[in-house]
Amino acid sequence: MLYTICVALIVIASILVILAVLVQNPKSGMAANFGASNQVMGVRETSDFLEKFTWTMAVVILVLSLIATVAMNRGGVAEGDSEVAKDVKALQEQVLETVPAIPQTEVPAASDEQQPAAEASAE
Repeated sequence: MLYTICVALIVIASILVILAVLVQNPKSGMAANFGASNQVMGVRETSDFLEKFTWTMAVVILVLSLIATVAMNRGGVAEGDSEVAKDVKALQEQVLETVPAIPQTEVPAASDEQQPAAEASAE
């Protein structure tokens, strides 16, 4: 339950960060110090608020991600891992039954090998 709530809040915070970044002027942050165009009619305070809001949402996403990791259902993960292991074992058995590990070749009979050798020594 807590995991689902954290994931939902992470999605909402991510959307808010996207919107905050899109609303910001291109000359916010370090580049704002080089030009005075952002200081007219209170735009400076708006950019400061958006920058603080962006950093706050980034920290919120980080904290919620850690909480979601701790709140994750470990039994469900272990159960899923055991089911995957069973499926892998079944696939391995199926492959081993259908495909031989070493390709089979025909071995010539022993009598065929001895005849040319005997003919060569007789000559």
